[in-house]
Amino acid sequence: QSGSLKYDERRREFEANLKKAGLELETEDKCDSKDQKTYFLKIHAPWEVLATYADILKIKVPFKPSDMPHSRDAPLEWLSQPFRLPEHIMRPQQDYFTSPFDKSKTDFFLISDKDTFFPPSTRNRIVFYILAHCPYYKEGWKERDKTGIKRLLSNGTYTAAFALHDCRYWKRARNAECESERYNLYKHWARFLCFYKEQPLNLIRKYYGEKIGIYFAWLGFYTEMLFFAALMGLICFIYGVLSYDDNISSKEICDPNIGGSIMMCPLCDKKCSFWKLNSTCLSSWQSHLFDNEGTVFFAIFMGIWVTLFLEFWKRRQARLEYEWDLVDFEEEQQQLQIRPEFEISCTNRRLNRVTQEMEPYLPITSKCARFCLSSATVIFWISLIVACIIGVIAYRLAVFAAFASVMKDPMRKIQLVGNLITPQLATSVTASCINFVIIMILNFFYERVAIWITDLEIPKTHLEYENRLTMKMYLFQFVNYYSSCFYVAFFKGKFVGHPGDYSYMFGKWSKLRNEECDPGGCLIELTTQLVIVMAGKQMCGNIQEALLPLMRNWWSGRKGRHHPENHYSRWEQDHVLQNFGQLGLFYEYLEMVVQFGFITLFVASFPLAPFLALFNNILEIRVDAWKFTTQFRRPVASKARNIGAWQEILNAVAILSVVTNAFIMAFTSDMIPRLVYLYAYSTDATMSGYVNNSLSVYNISQIPVDNMPEEYPHWFDNTTTTCRYRDYRYPPGHQREYAHTMQFWHILAAKLAFIIIMEHVVFVVKFFVAWMIPDVPSDVKARIKRERYLIQEYLHSYDVEKLKLQLSASFITEPPSEMSCSTDKHEVLSECL
Repeated sequence: QSGSLKYDERRREFEANLKKAGLELETEDKCDSKDQKTYFLKIHAPWEVLATYADILKIKVPFKPSDMPHSRDAPLEWLSQPFRLPEHIMRPQQDYFTSPFDKSKTDFFLISDKDTFFPPSTRNRIVFYILAHCPYYKEGWKERDKTGIKRLLSNGTYTAAFALHDCRYWKRARNAECESERYNLYKHWARFLCFYKEQPLNLIRKYYGEKIGIYFAWLGFYTEMLFFAALMGLICFIYGVLSYDDNISSKEICDPNIGGSIMMCPLCDKKCSFWKLNSTCLSSWQSHLFDNEGTVFFAIFMGIWVTLFLEFWKRRQARLEYEWDLVDFEEEQQQLQIRPEFEISCTNRRLNRVTQEMEPYLPITSKCARFCLSSATVIFWISLIVACIIGVIAYRLAVFAAFASVMKDPMRKIQLVGNLITPQLATSVTASCINFVIIMILNFFYERVAIWITDLEIPKTHLEYENRLTMKMYLFQFVNYYSSCFYVAFFKGKFVGHPGDYSYMFGKWSKLRNEECDPGGCLIELTTQLVIVMAGKQMCGNIQEALLPLMRNWWSGRKGRHHPENHYSRWEQDHVLQNFGQLGLFYEYLEMVVQFGFITLFVASFPLAPFLALFNNILEIRVDAWKFTTQFRRPVASKARNIGAWQEILNAVAILSVVTNAFIMAFTSDMIPRLVYLYAYSTDATMSGYVNNSLSVYNISQIPVDNMPEEYPHWFDNTTTTCRYRDYRYPPGHQREYAHTMQFWHILAAKLAFIIIMEHVVFVVKFFVAWMIPDVPSDVKARIKRERYLIQEYLHSYDVEKLKLQLSASFITEPPSEMSCSTDKHEVLSECL
């Protein structure tokens, strides 16, 4: 609490209304707090209040132990024992059939102890519901905007409102009756040494609520499914390593008599000289690791894996919906409440046809103006990203010549590096690092801009607010993180031209000649880009997630560390922790969905991407668990049936990934040109001669002066009249010199055919798998039907028994002489039965 007459008045009215609602309040004086400034108001909810609001909110509670048998142990169940947690941690509560609570029928439900009947997450949810709807205006005044704890927090009347943890995380509570769930979560879940153990999802749900439980269930399931993708990617990579000796193309490039005798045309104007093909020996070997026959299989496998992941998650989600009593949960009950910010900002009122009450609304003119401003801001920031990407491309084009000139200078003391790193690789690595830094900077600023423009739109409900922010943030992140990969995959090396007629980025005046792919192909550059951006983002994200809360809590709690434990109360310990905001889970989902895009959209270029993601997610689960358990205040429990708008985004990415991987295999990889050569142009049905076949010839005397190098290598012989370049064009002297050969058109047709065939095969399999796998498991359907049947049967029996008791009581108190009494009784009973 903070001081001032205005604040005191608000607090007095608010607390008086809380008492009228039935809550019990207890104030800790500021003299008892460690800073001697802060008052703590403790709120207790007695049984009567909990029962009343459980009835209002239709909270499901147990009425009968479940008689449905658990799934039988699998034959090899013993293999999973090392990954299991103790049964009391995995299932902290017995299985029950549940029904919405009815205060008038308390004896219908299994209430053994009123103090523990409602779990902690339900209790703090009920209390927060009361706080959110309690007014702080004087009785008789009708200022509807003066309602709720959120308003009081935003205007500074209170500094914080939070539920208390049940104990310290590193030791059990002193009171033996306390369940010490926070301690159990830390011991069995939040420590990194538990990384190989299953997650105690039921305990997470019981302590934090369903919304956070669903997030960890999804993250855990995603990580489990990544294991299969990582294993397959590792097999494809090992295949690339073991098939080194069969890589005839790389052998020819590295052969001094073949690659060493082929002189290539300059890759840039002036600064780049003629070069020998065998200088790209190392990059051609590196390319083979990822650009081999196994990559095609892996790309198709990942298209099917995505479908299996999404379909099996629907089944897992359906099971959780039943087990966590979310089957009949209507999100409108919680999410479609009007945001306090909407009520404050909208002064206009109109009649609600359903409730017949006046409610605030935003005029259509104001709504359109805000939408236009919001759209313009989003377009501006996306344009800014595109401009930055173009700047990075210009950097690549300009600095390539510099690397080429530095690496060829024998006076420079970088010969070792120059022998290992080609100008293409040096340019690609530095450009990727610069691009990653730009991504992180733009991301830092846009997060704040996205929240600002979403607030500007004044969404009416919390659900609407989250959905709008989700779409803005993901659209920006999509362009921000993936645009550089799209450039390398689909644009680099595709619009180069040929010697004598090169293409330039901004026209010839810019002297920025479009980049070429080296003979190893552009796929290795896409791999480099993907590794730097993906691994860099994951590393920065985990460091940021772990260190920032730790440093903030250390700073805010530094004064209390010298106090003995008995002078440092539970509420003060929790007060110095970080607040878990409404959008806390939003950022966790966003991070994982961006990663999902990396391992699906461009996985054909880097089969080890799922392996990196798997390693990151194992760490991510424990870092998030550690944050929730040790660094954050206990969040208010809230319900959610599913992962929300993220499900649709994942479905869209899954479909797009099939298209991108088909195009990567066709246009970025060298797989199709090699297969066309092998089956249509090779004379001995091997890859011998492919390198020579894939390079066209150009007459050096026809190269314009502006394209000629300023210096020539020492081995350059003036008798050499031609140089080679990567394309399929007729040689000089041919009647169609420098026009595309028929082989070029054969390869293009094969690429298009491959795209069509791969897309159709994967899509057919995807839709067939989706059709084959039902969204809801059959045993869950049976349990839902059984529970609904029992609710009707037991409620009917309960009402009949209650009516019999009432009638028998009335016979005892009233004289039975009147005939009408028995007639009425007979009619009522027959009607009930």
